[in-house]
Amino acid sequence: MTPPRNSNVARDIAYALHPYTDHKAHLKDGPLVIGRGKGVRVFDEQGKEYIESVAGLWCASLGFDNERLVEAAAAQMRKLPFYHSFTAKSHEPLIDLSEMLIERAPVPMSKVFFANSGSEANDSAIKMIWYMNNAIGRPEKKKIIARLKGYHGITIAAASLTGLPANHKLFDLPLPGFHHVGTPHHYHNAQPGETEEQFATRLAEELEQKILAEGPETVAAFWAEPIMGAGGVILPPETYFPKIQAVLKKYDVLFVVDEVICGFWRTGNYWGTQTFGIEPDILVCAKALSASYLPISAVMVNEKVFQGIAEGSSSIGTWGHGFTYSGHPVPAAVAIETLKIYDEMDIGAHVKKVGAYMQAQLRARFADHPMVGEVRGTGLIGAVELVEDKAAKKNFDPAKKVGPRLTKIGEANGVILRAMTNDVLGFSPPLIITEAEVDEMFDRVAKSIDEIAVTVRRESISAV
Repeated sequence: MTPPRNSNVARDIAYALHPYTDHKAHLKDGPLVIGRGKGVRVFDEQGKEYIESVAGLWCASLGFDNERLVEAAAAQMRKLPFYHSFTAKSHEPLIDLSEMLIERAPVPMSKVFFANSGSEANDSAIKMIWYMNNAIGRPEKKKIIARLKGYHGITIAAASLTGLPANHKLFDLPLPGFHHVGTPHHYHNAQPGETEEQFATRLAEELEQKILAEGPETVAAFWAEPIMGAGGVILPPETYFPKIQAVLKKYDVLFVVDEVICGFWRTGNYWGTQTFGIEPDILVCAKALSASYLPISAVMVNEKVFQGIAEGSSSIGTWGHGFTYSGHPVPAAVAIETLKIYDEMDIGAHVKKVGAYMQAQLRARFADHPMVGEVRGTGLIGAVELVEDKAAKKNFDPAKKVGPRLTKIGEANGVILRAMTNDVLGFSPPLIITEAEVDEMFDRVAKSIDEIAVTVRRESISAV
């Protein structure tokens, strides 16, 4: 049915350009327009209710109706609705939030820089590293290594870090100087009979050979998410990060940990770095920093990095980087309140309890399904990977669009799903989700998977 000309659907089709969208299909199908939210649920304009299985974009950690965050924003708007942090200006929310993050850092950190998104934060970290190496007399040490299937954002440099084809095709990316090593996914990439530890050893050797091939004097930093998010919720194999970190220290390569998804209890610890025993030189965070009620991100740097920035800014007279909204007082105030809520709720204990339940239910409900190849996750992040051939670990042809079709079935069944590369369904519900809500969410997911399985089976029979 064609929507009325003045409907929100019609106006969206007429005027809006959406991220990560097939725009020819969008002109035909239009958007799902969300009108309001409550707890772990959102409601469309017609009042239909959906459980948000991915907390929006991995980020609405406190759900969709936290009144304390609304009040924190309103109070700060009345007191100081805007001020900047350029040229040594500051304000109390920026100072308080900086102090709170340094106190909560997983390893000793020196300073915090604020941006507005994870992409901007990763871009900023790249510039910091280049600037630092120039300042301390290492102008050749600029190359960056990241990982295939890693995701670090969509600005030009952050998209170059990202190791996903869709983020490079037609954009003329990655930029020169950005390199990628293998994906640490044992399920698909291990050799026959190779244990997780043996696989991790091979990946560390691959990284070392890449550094040696490029020249250690030219390699500045290595980027990694504790758990790969948009690449498919890929957990590192046992001993992976300690072995990777040993290589980086051997060749004086900085380790930048992208905690945009994993930070603030998602994995069951405050930071994903703590879950996997990582010691970052730079830590990037966003999303759950403010429960995503307002845009804000942060880059924490250790003393070594800060001293390089300080040296360069002294010689030039300024550090020529920053955004109009870096440390904006209103998002900063909301982030402060968010961190207080996490502490007061003891959200970590809740995630450990409900996360263990979610992981058990993921495996109990889906691991033996004939269309599911692997179930994986920890804490309140997980994934179900759909396959055409379970024994061969063979994924569906992308042209069949099994994942995208499944998300539409999910919407009909009252659950918002996220389908990623290789038809992986990712789960990262709001941290406040209860065990009963996990059951309800997976009931709807199971119904949806069963429906797509019937459809795919019929299509296979018809093709014979």
